[in-house]
Amino acid sequence: MTTTASTTATPSGEQSALLWMPEKDRIHDSLMYQFMVAVSAKKDTLFHDYNQLHQWSVNHSEEFWDLLWDFCGVEGAKKPPVSYCPPASQAPAKDTQWFPHAKLNYAENLLKNWHQRAKEDALVFHSEGDSSRIQRLSWEQLYHQTAQVAGFLHQAGVAKGDVVAGYLPNLPQTIVAMLATTALGATWTSTSPDFGADSVIERFGQTKPKVLFFADGYFYNGKTHTYRQKVADIAAELEGLTHLVTIPYVGLSANSDNVTNVTDTSNAITIPGVSEHHWTQILSSTEPCELGFTPVSFDHPLYILYSSGTTGKPKCIVHSVGGTLLNHLKEHQLHSDVKPGDRLFYFTTCGWMMWNWMVTGLASGATLILYDGSPFYPNGNVLWDMAEQENVTLFGTSAKYLEALEKQVIQPIQTHKLDKLRTLCSTGSVLSPEQFDYVYQSIHQDVQLASIAGGTDICGCFAIGNPISPVYRGECQGRGLGMDVQVFDGEGHPLYERQGELVCCNSFPNQPCGFWNDTDGSRYHSAYWDTFPGVWHHGDYVSLTKHGGLIFYGRSDAVLNPGGVRIGTAEIYRQVNRLDEIKDSLVIGQNKANDVRVVLFVQLNEGVSLSEELEKTIRDRIRTHCSPRHVPEVILSVSDIPRTKSGKLVELAVRNVVHNEPVKNLGALANPEALEEFKNRPELKLP
Repeated sequence: MTTTASTTATPSGEQSALLWMPEKDRIHDSLMYQFMVAVSAKKDTLFHDYNQLHQWSVNHSEEFWDLLWDFCGVEGAKKPPVSYCPPASQAPAKDTQWFPHAKLNYAENLLKNWHQRAKEDALVFHSEGDSSRIQRLSWEQLYHQTAQVAGFLHQAGVAKGDVVAGYLPNLPQTIVAMLATTALGATWTSTSPDFGADSVIERFGQTKPKVLFFADGYFYNGKTHTYRQKVADIAAELEGLTHLVTIPYVGLSANSDNVTNVTDTSNAITIPGVSEHHWTQILSSTEPCELGFTPVSFDHPLYILYSSGTTGKPKCIVHSVGGTLLNHLKEHQLHSDVKPGDRLFYFTTCGWMMWNWMVTGLASGATLILYDGSPFYPNGNVLWDMAEQENVTLFGTSAKYLEALEKQVIQPIQTHKLDKLRTLCSTGSVLSPEQFDYVYQSIHQDVQLASIAGGTDICGCFAIGNPISPVYRGECQGRGLGMDVQVFDGEGHPLYERQGELVCCNSFPNQPCGFWNDTDGSRYHSAYWDTFPGVWHHGDYVSLTKHGGLIFYGRSDAVLNPGGVRIGTAEIYRQVNRLDEIKDSLVIGQNKANDVRVVLFVQLNEGVSLSEELEKTIRDRIRTHCSPRHVPEVILSVSDIPRTKSGKLVELAVRNVVHNEPVKNLGALANPEALEEFKNRPELKLP
């Protein structure tokens, strides 16, 4: 059910409309409601709404995570205590150990009920532009292929504590390789094949995988790319690498008239001490067998994820088996209402934490719908065609994708039957209020729109949706259960309905284990816990709303500060990117004497020039809808806006270029060449 009858004031003074309210039957059928009832019965506590449940989960954090383990049916040995804090700790939140005596296995939890749905789809894969490449793996096939690959890895010497890497597209085989790795108690790390060799070496060179999986190529935007030579260059630099495994993909259907970056794939990669294997040989040479699961501790390393690295060498962030599993179960089952038989899709690559988030959906009995390629090839309906065909129940994407759909006037509500779709998630950047309107007007009227935010640092969310609460225009629905998320000013004082720093004031199981090779934990602690001692500082500029929601204004390190007034960049993007003439934009603060001036770069649509009239339109719109402080002093046209591989704007990199400071890791960018247009602009020369 949708409504726009009720409004509430946002911190900027706008009216925040009520866009969606779940029907009573949907609320009572949700896992969130069932959990609430279960807690009420066990603790003799009555909850009237989500905010009360959230407050209880924060006040009784140990009880919450303990009950969640049981409610979600985690497979493993759970022994008290629930948490332990070293007596010598100066900041209990940062050093708390969760379930210190528990034993479990991640892959076992993802595959634990495979036999109950053996013949049903576990994974469905769609590839750009060619329905002949659709792959379906049943739960039975997923289990047995995982067992075969685990057998190979065991023979290759992989054991608990080793690292296995994937330099791969978002393929079913990628998930099989990850499950086989984690079944053995080893640690998985991955990145996508569009990363350059130097960027991959910067990442895998730190974590030193014993085995590297890669594909024979990938498809993007109508072209076929192979990257075998990059793999050879990378493998030659990886200390401790002993095995390479090639996964067939493009070789099955590549069109020789439309192949770019092709290298000879007939010759094996010859590196002393490294042997190469083929995926099909591994599966054909190993008989189906029982899959063993190595039990590990709750805080055993599961995943190594990498920071974007735009300000230096990528940080290798280590996430635990138990923390990742338990938090993802919470986010899937309670916050996203994912149930057995649901069909979960997230548009992501293997270099973004949303891939790791999506994969854990298997633990809730969901079928994963995978897609690899451009979301706009051959047209902007491709993902909605797939969603309709596969009866997707949760559709995950980015705010930038929704903005692009709106500009192309794509309206799935008129062209596609999406009656199974219950939840639409958006992350990666701020979802503007106008994009909320677009979703309900042009995609689906009765859907839980969950604008979620967290990141690589926690492999999860601080701000997230929930199926029993309303959706208000421009707001994340609320804070994650068990997370004492607050907003602080610069002095560490709590703020309410005012903009400030997003922090988390309590410990939570999915805190990282630490950074790889950070033996004393000093780098990890300084990254998150030093700004406000003992409190997690996340680096987002946000405000809390009167109904417990969150509004995001951008990264706090990119906040503009003209005349000493802090301005979130998202407020400017929201206005500028609405203009038909603008394809994309990026704003920075340029140092000027003892102040900062706002500089706006715009990427114009084809056939548009940056005229005085357009500049006036931009400034007038920003002045009217934001404030005079937001109005850029300088507006410049560029042909492209630089972004990371996962589509995030890189304001800091552009700011460094403008100030003639080095950008330390160009390999983190999807289009590093775009930075050239920002260098030595005469319009930015100061007296």
